[in-house]
Amino acid sequence: MLRTVLAASAAITLSFALAGAGAPVAAADDAASAEAHRLRERVDRYADSGSTWLSSRLQMFWNSRAADVYIRGEAYDHAGGDTMPAPTVMYNGARSHATKYARPTLEELTPYGSDDPRGMWLRNNSLAGKPYEWASHSATGNITASINNQICGLAKDAARLWSITGDERYAEMAAEVFDTFLTGIYYRNVPVDLNHGHQQTLVGMTTFEVIHEDALDQITAMFPMLRPYLEKTRPGKMPIYEGALKKWADNIEANGVPHNNWNFMQARFILKVALCLSPDSAYADGKGRDHYIDLVLNRSSIRQWSLKDLAAAGYDPETGVWGECAGYSMVVLNDFTDMVDILDRELGIDLVAQLPVIAKAALAFPQYIMPDGRTIGFGDTHPDAIKGAIYERLVRNAQHFNRPEQEREFTALLNAVKGSLDRPEGLLPWQTSTFHAPNASWIVMRNGSDKQNSLSVALNGSEGNHMHANGISMELYGKGLRLGPDGGIGKTLYSGQDYLEYYSQFPAHNTVCVDGVSSYPVMKSNHPFRVMGLFPASGETAPGEVPVTLSDLYFLEPETTSDQRRQVAMVNTSDSTGYFVDIFRSRRRDGGDKTHDYFYHNMGQSMTLTAADGSPLALAPTEELAFAGAHLYAYSYLFDKESADTGSDIRADFTVEMPGGDTTAMAMWMRGNADRTVFRALSPMTEGLSRIPGMPYDIKEQPTLTYVARQRGEAWTNPFVALFEPSTSYSPGVVASVAYPAVESEAQSAVAVEVGLRDGSRHLVVSSDDPQQPSKVGDVEVAASWAIIAPDFCLISGGSRLKAPGLEVKTEKGQEADILLRRGADGRFRVERSSISPSKVKLKSR
Repeated sequence: MLRTVLAASAAITLSFALAGAGAPVAAADDAASAEAHRLRERVDRYADSGSTWLSSRLQMFWNSRAADVYIRGEAYDHAGGDTMPAPTVMYNGARSHATKYARPTLEELTPYGSDDPRGMWLRNNSLAGKPYEWASHSATGNITASINNQICGLAKDAARLWSITGDERYAEMAAEVFDTFLTGIYYRNVPVDLNHGHQQTLVGMTTFEVIHEDALDQITAMFPMLRPYLEKTRPGKMPIYEGALKKWADNIEANGVPHNNWNFMQARFILKVALCLSPDSAYADGKGRDHYIDLVLNRSSIRQWSLKDLAAAGYDPETGVWGECAGYSMVVLNDFTDMVDILDRELGIDLVAQLPVIAKAALAFPQYIMPDGRTIGFGDTHPDAIKGAIYERLVRNAQHFNRPEQEREFTALLNAVKGSLDRPEGLLPWQTSTFHAPNASWIVMRNGSDKQNSLSVALNGSEGNHMHANGISMELYGKGLRLGPDGGIGKTLYSGQDYLEYYSQFPAHNTVCVDGVSSYPVMKSNHPFRVMGLFPASGETAPGEVPVTLSDLYFLEPETTSDQRRQVAMVNTSDSTGYFVDIFRSRRRDGGDKTHDYFYHNMGQSMTLTAADGSPLALAPTEELAFAGAHLYAYSYLFDKESADTGSDIRADFTVEMPGGDTTAMAMWMRGNADRTVFRALSPMTEGLSRIPGMPYDIKEQPTLTYVARQRGEAWTNPFVALFEPSTSYSPGVVASVAYPAVESEAQSAVAVEVGLRDGSRHLVVSSDDPQQPSKVGDVEVAASWAIIAPDFCLISGGSRLKAPGLEVKTEKGQEADILLRRGADGRFRVERSSISPSKVKLKSR
């Protein structure tokens, strides 16, 4: 038995029996025969050409046998240094996969021909006829690693064929690749960045990122199967093979990123190496199997944290939410549960028992899901369905370690996840009407999980990893679509120009940009919003239990030191209809306000922009929204711009033409203001939606419909006040009118919205930046951050008093609270929900 790793009680312990390497056995069962047939179809054409045909196509420094590789930032520069005793492994051409050259097939490669000072002889896809030419190695993207990974994968298949059939042709073909490649790793050094930059901390032995050392997957899978043959045919080389694997693992430990999903990929590689090694005592440096397992489980280094430390650093123990955007949070949860599987299967370790936050995270993950069964879309996220494999692994873990209650819950959740794209309501038992994740700065509000009829809104700041510069961004869902979407990450990912200049910046999001310059570091960001109010409280009620949800958020915009406050409400008008209210205040603290730009992007193929009464605006082509004037480059990505200077109230209608002739629409009403210009424009396609199948039109080919309102001067006492209502041609909207009655108040910024519904009823929304100062709208008086008065309910949020005809509610000693009132069958209002003791709420209703 392997020794227990670390005696401290905080350590994760392990014990297991070393698995002996078995001799090849002839398989007689049908499954093995079927597998052998499938593998032969892949391998035989290479095996029939000789044992070295495949290995000779490896991309190696065959002639120079260079020990050293030099890069400049994210591109290959040259190879050099000592001449080694054997060919060494060639390095990738660049960090980015982008290249104008076509990757050749294995048959097109010249044997032993990759080490040419002119580069690679490749087809140029960018030229007519795609002619061959010599391509500088730095221009070939990831072609080198792609070829080597394919060859190592074929060798792994050959090793498996040998273990099934005993045919040594397959063993020798696999051994030639394994020996050539791993010997080439042994004699090659870690690349050196001539720029002495950040890239030096990311490089692997074969690629620019240690998380993409994919050939190591193939090598470590092949080694246990091939070991008996290697020991027989190459008995003196075991120290070289194991030394190469240790060098590879040491490089992965030394480089990379410890605080996010990278750490898991690195840990998985290191663990796979560990399982190929003998105990520590077998090596002069004392670094063997238990050393590398201990590294993964318990012992953190600067760029490789243990699973224990990583879980503690990344997961919020209260919410179970990981500190990255939704897509990467799922990647991490998937990786954690993959490690649960590996450690259980290979080492008999119960990682869920050691790190119970894994189970908590799995139970919390449905909170990310909108009514289409996919994750909210902020940051570097593609809205995606939950991976069922996460819950399959947790069910197996619960079964194996006899936790019947967990098994039942994860089985139920697995079944809900499997049907979530068709029946998202199955996830409702694990969702609440509001949910706040402080360590990732996001809030989701929902009134159900009916794909077609439920509403949802997601709001996010920028706290954690894979975040954008977006202030307080908003994503709206209604009528089966993310009508007000987040932009995504662009066509060329994180290092691409469109990502850096547009998709990661304020103008790509539904937010407010100050003076055209609001920005801050993207990717790892430290700019969360602060929650001033949230109703109902996070995790408190099931979706649909309350007729309204609302949030009140504050953000300090760092570039201009501006205060920003966004209040968003979602109001139900029936089981299938409802509207959103968005009130956004923004001002510079130094009073030097030039402009505040309210950006809103919507799905669709057409957009109309008029005055709220339907009269046309004097829209004219403009270049006002642009980089000119020292604004963000992102402004230059807006095109086909038209604008009008107007103080009129505004209406915009965005229309999605659905397959079959129906339409889905979003209507937006916005209060007018003096010193305001409104814009109708197009912006780059919504990349975040482009990977969702079944979209009503080709997202990649359709620019995004964009509305911008520019307020000259501050936008605090002149806030942006908008109402949104989704509808379809077969389920029309119920909002008949939107007005903005005058407000009497000592508060700096108090506004009101009166919403007239088609049934003749009225809703009144009152918002203030100072809940201590009463706001009077006609015969209604409110002292609150928010108040919504409707025929059947009333809500005050962050407030102490509401007085209306036939109704008065106030709190003891003016204590601020959230209070929901419902009208009963007798016509009287009663307190249904309160954030303070009901005894401290005084109510008069008649």
